[in-house]
Amino acid sequence: MPSPTPAPTPDAATGTAADRSARRAVTLFPLLVLGAGVLGFATPAAFDGWTSAVPYLLGAVMFTMGLTLTPPDFRGVLRRPWAVGVALLAQYAVMPGLGWLVAHALGLPPELAAGVVLVGCAPGGTASNVVTYLARGDVALSVSVTTVSTCLAPLVTPPLALLLAGEFLPVDAGSMMVDILRTVLLPVLGGLLVRRLAARRIAALVPVLPWLSALAIAVIVAVVVAASAGSLRAAAGAVMVAVVLHNGLGLALGYAAGRLAGLDAPARRALTFEVGMQNSGLAASLAAAQFSPLAALPAAVFSVWHNISGSLLAALFARSSRATAAPREGDTPDTPDTV
Repeated sequence: MPSPTPAPTPDAATGTAADRSARRAVTLFPLLVLGAGVLGFATPAAFDGWTSAVPYLLGAVMFTMGLTLTPPDFRGVLRRPWAVGVALLAQYAVMPGLGWLVAHALGLPPELAAGVVLVGCAPGGTASNVVTYLARGDVALSVSVTTVSTCLAPLVTPPLALLLAGEFLPVDAGSMMVDILRTVLLPVLGGLLVRRLAARRIAALVPVLPWLSALAIAVIVAVVVAASAGSLRAAAGAVMVAVVLHNGLGLALGYAAGRLAGLDAPARRALTFEVGMQNSGLAASLAAAQFSPLAALPAAVFSVWHNISGSLLAALFARSSRATAAPREGDTPDTPDTV
């Protein structure tokens, strides 16, 4: 997490402050989201009528993402097109296909099946950037892939959802594309523009942005859970199994894709999290708008689980590499959000 003034690199200051900040993010964000889910389940009436606010909350999350992006995040794509291309192909092939397979293997009802598939069709989440840092992975690659996959989402997510989720529920790809443009791409571009026009003032706010993002995601989860609280008891077990399988297989296949592509160890770790960790906030928003609150439940559960599994795997990666690899210069996470 960058500070108002340029943060020292890990080599210059042992990475202690950045490491503590990132660890707080991946520890506290899942707890915040879990608490929001419990609140939504326990007091569903308190969130009556809040469903219409979900796209605006997601827009706020994506606006904060735009505020944290810098030109090097985009230049990194041009410097390493092969690695970014492999990551994008794996991101948009592995997770949608896994979502479809998991939904069929578990015999999920149509609404939950469509929700699981939609999680897979979403772009990568920015929590992957923090987890990649903790894993001593290639943070620059992680940020570049997250940025590009988010920008491509309006063009890629709707046709994938139509192809795979359309088997379970009707999908209006045109309407979904408009929703993604309105709640994802435009806010990100707006954040980029504001940062360019007021860089110094925004820099002073950057440490607060991840917490604002986490709060917005927590409210989204509370609203989604509250809207489907009546069905949650019967569906909770199936949803949890589906999410754990989807996320776990995605992490494993992301690592395998990096190895098959001949990427180095830090890049393979980045690919692992870029593939296995999704923008579940977007998936929840689209599911609630396009399908039903019940269809958004897998995304709400994914919001909690992928941070837990990601941070545990990052600790294993870091432990295995600590004896042989020093932190990569400049690898401090820009956006420790929980999207």
